[in-house]
Amino acid sequence: MNKLDLYRDIVGNPIIDSLYQLAAPLKGINVVHVNSTKVGGGVAEILHKLIPLKEELGINTKWEVVTGEQEFYNCTKNFHNGLQGNVVSMNKKLLDIYEKTNEENADKLRNSLKDADVVFIHDPQPAMLLKYIPERKGKWIWRCHIDVSKPYRPLWNYIKNKVADYDASVFSLADYAQKLPHTQYLILPSIDPLSEKNIDLDIKEVKQTCISYGIDLSRPIMSQISRFDRFKDPIGVIKAYKIVKKFTPDLQLVLAGGGATDDPEGEAVLNEVREAAYGDSDIKILLLPADAHRTINAIQRGSDIILQKSVKEGFGLTVTEGMWKGKPMIGGDTGGIRLQVINHHTGYLVNTPEGAALRIRYLFNHKKRMLEIGKNAKEFVRENFLITRHLREYLTLMLAAIHYQDKDRIEL
Repeated sequence: MNKLDLYRDIVGNPIIDSLYQLAAPLKGINVVHVNSTKVGGGVAEILHKLIPLKEELGINTKWEVVTGEQEFYNCTKNFHNGLQGNVVSMNKKLLDIYEKTNEENADKLRNSLKDADVVFIHDPQPAMLLKYIPERKGKWIWRCHIDVSKPYRPLWNYIKNKVADYDASVFSLADYAQKLPHTQYLILPSIDPLSEKNIDLDIKEVKQTCISYGIDLSRPIMSQISRFDRFKDPIGVIKAYKIVKKFTPDLQLVLAGGGATDDPEGEAVLNEVREAAYGDSDIKILLLPADAHRTINAIQRGSDIILQKSVKEGFGLTVTEGMWKGKPMIGGDTGGIRLQVINHHTGYLVNTPEGAALRIRYLFNHKKRMLEIGKNAKEFVRENFLITRHLREYLTLMLAAIHYQDKDRIEL
């Protein structure tokens, strides 16, 4: 059986059949995705799942990664923070390193990119490759996964100049789209329900995993799974936990995640989290390897409530993953979390630790409501945020890019 056919029992035959129909005119084309890491973060996870499915549909698909020295990643982390609204330094030395690194990567990737029918460049790190490959044949599309609704303007103006000549750009939300001189598309991220992080697990495995990390399933558990990043607000989660702990003394908090190879700030944030949790043995801080997918799955399934209290969030796949486990979600009132967490239906949106604590207390005092919201959350993900929908929209975008001229302005 083909991999794609394994999803029929989850989403139904008509959806899978439509994917084969959409892909038929695209068979044999060459597609390349380029980002800055194959390890850590939602972009890498999505590509690990989408690319094999495209290949199964007869689309020749490659995944390339740009590399650089530490100063390059310091610069692009600065980009990430600035595009999400922080005031950042526009250090000329770092910008020169950014441009030089892109030029060096263009030389390495030239043969792979110049003859491709469609090239997807993910986020700012490799955005300048376009400039250094003028002999390109196909359509180049910039895929921005970041919340750029209110960017630091001097930085956005710099990035805008680098991406303006792309044939199209893709954003996760309408609010994120910025004015650019080409067609823009909206594609929401997704999760793979058959991945190690999302498949059903036997209760014995859930128990064994939790016990191995000192998590007691007989006591209340709330968890947040994400990179140790200030925008994820792990300190705010600890503050909320400490408020609830006064009323639920046996409560446990799990903060689990890892780092991405292109994020140089992760260790500093992890140290801040450890300091904030110091002396409380009921706070479990787990630094997990990038491939600890079943561990994350088990921790989410063992939790009563899952949080993603981000203050900025491009989309928030950890929200989607938690909801797929049938758990009520308490999420920061920002970005793509707003599309997933529907107040009183799939969870609650919050802005402060105090607000999060209020919702946590409510759910622990209304167990029946907790189960209802969790059930709603899973069905909402099934209908809107699975990889089959994501694949359909990528296929539609490639058809539009290849077969329609810019003047047609086809929008998803």
